Amino acid sequence: MTRLGRMLKWAVALVLAAVIAAGVWLYVAPPALIRVGSGYSAKIVCSNVFLANRDPGEVLALDVQAPGHPLLRLMRANVDRGAGTVKAGLFGLFGKGLALYREGTGCATVADGDLEAARGLEGAVAQAEGPARSDAPWPQGNAVDAPDVAIAGILDSPALSGPGMRAIVVVHRGRIIGERYGDGFSAQTPLLGWSMTKTVTAAIIGTLIKEGRLSRDGKGLFPQWENDERRGISLADMLAMSSGLAFNEDYGDVTDVTRMLYLEPDMAAFAADKPLAGEIGRTFSYSSGTTVMLSRIWQNAVGDEAEALAWPRKALFEPLGMHSAILETDARGTFGGSSYLYATARDWARFGQFLLQDGEWNGRRILPEGYVDWMRTPYPASDGEYGRHVWLHGPRVTTPANQPADAGFDLPEDAYWMIGHDGQTITVIPSQDLVVVRLGLSPTKLAYKPQALVEAVSKAVAASGASARQMRAAE
Repeated sequence: MTRLGRMLKWAVALVLAAVIAAGVWLYVAPPALIRVGSGYSAKIVCSNVFLANRDPGEVLALDVQAPGHPLLRLMRANVDRGAGTVKAGLFGLFGKGLALYREGTGCATVADGDLEAARGLEGAVAQAEGPARSDAPWPQGNAVDAPDVAIAGILDSPALSGPGMRAIVVVHRGRIIGERYGDGFSAQTPLLGWSMTKTVTAAIIGTLIKEGRLSRDGKGLFPQWENDERRGISLADMLAMSSGLAFNEDYGDVTDVTRMLYLEPDMAAFAADKPLAGEIGRTFSYSSGTTVMLSRIWQNAVGDEAEALAWPRKALFEPLGMHSAILETDARGTFGGSSYLYATARDWARFGQFLLQDGEWNGRRILPEGYVDWMRTPYPASDGEYGRHVWLHGPRVTTPANQPADAGFDLPEDAYWMIGHDGQTITVIPSQDLVVVRLGLSPTKLAYKPQALVEAVSKAVAASGASARQMRAAE
C-alpha cells in the first residue's frame, strides 16, 4: 500500500471513530440537556439579532459556541426576521429550541412551543427610543468630553480590560472620563448584563416601596405559600437571598436555574413551587429563581398587567434616560429580572450613577431615602459578601473561599458591585464619586478579575485629585 493510501485509510478511520463517538455521546446525552442547549441558543441569538442588530452567525459562533459547553458547539440556528422567531437545535434537528421577539419586551424562550400564547404580549410595551441623542453632556444627553489621558492609558491595557472586553465606561463626578469598545461594538450597542439585572430588579422594587405598594417586611408573597412555613418569608429575606428556599444555581447541566430559564414558559411559577431547604433569614443561597419570583411579586403589586409591563420604563428607565434599556419577559409575561436586561454601556453607567446618587436623579427622588444604603449593607447570613441584591466584593474567580473576593487588591472599603455572568460588572465607589462599567464575554475559565481594572482607575482618580489639590495650594 502506498503512503497516500495509508494516509487515506487512517483519515477514514479517524472520521468513522469521530462519527461513532459523536453518536455514542448523543445517545448518552440527556434529552433535557439538549433542550436546554437548544433553548439557550435560540434565546441568545434572538436577543442579539433583534435588540442589538448583530449578525446571527457571529452571535452563534462567538456568544454560544466558542465559550460554552461542548454540546453548544453543535447547535445550529435559523432566524425568521419576518416572524420574529429563532429556532435552534443540535445540528439544527434535535432539541427544538424556540425564541420569539416581541417589541418592547424583547425575546422570550417559548419552551412549550405555544407561539400563539406568547404572541399575546406583542405591542404590550412601547418600543424603546434608543440611545439618547441630545447634545447635552452625559448623563442628561450623550455628549462626552475628551477622555482623561491617564484613564485612557489604563483602558488601553489588554491585561486590565480583560479578554473578550466589549465595553468599558468610567464615570467620575457625574461625567464620563474614559470609555473603550471591543471590535464590532460601540456606544450604541445594547449589551446583556446577565445577573447585574438583579440589582435593577431591586431598584424597581424600591420604586414600588416608595409608592406604598410594597413593604420590605411584607410576607405571604405567594398564595401557594399560605398553608406552610413559606408564608413567613419576607420581601427583605428574598432581596438578601436568604429565603431558605431550595434552588440549584449550577450551570452547565439540567439544574433548577437552566430548567427555569430555558424549559419553563412560566419561570416564576416553577421557582415558587420550591420547598424550604434552610432556615428563613439565616441561610444565604444565591438564586436566580429568587429574583424571578421577586419580579412576579412586584408585577402582582402593580396589579394591572399592562401597567406592570410598562412600569420599568415609566418608573426607572425613562426618568434616568436609559432609552436603550429592554428588560425581557418570559413567554407568560414575567420579567426575567434575574438575567435579561439589555442596555448600552452608557445606559448601564447611568444606572450605576443613579445608585451612587442614592436613588435620586435630576433632583427627583425615585427610590426611598436610604434605600441604596440599605441595599449595600452586609447581610449577616452572607458573611459580609452580599447586601440586598448587590455584592460587597468583586467576582471570586480564583479567590479561595476563605478569603474576601477582593483580597490582594487595594480598593476603597466602600466599593460595591453589580456582577453578571461572563465578566459583566459595575463597581460603585461613593467615596471617590466613581463608577466603573465593564461588559464583555469573559468566561470564568479565563480567570479574569476586574478588580485590577477598578484598582488602576481608582488610583488614577486619587492621584489626579491629589495633583489638583497641590496645584491649588501652590496658587
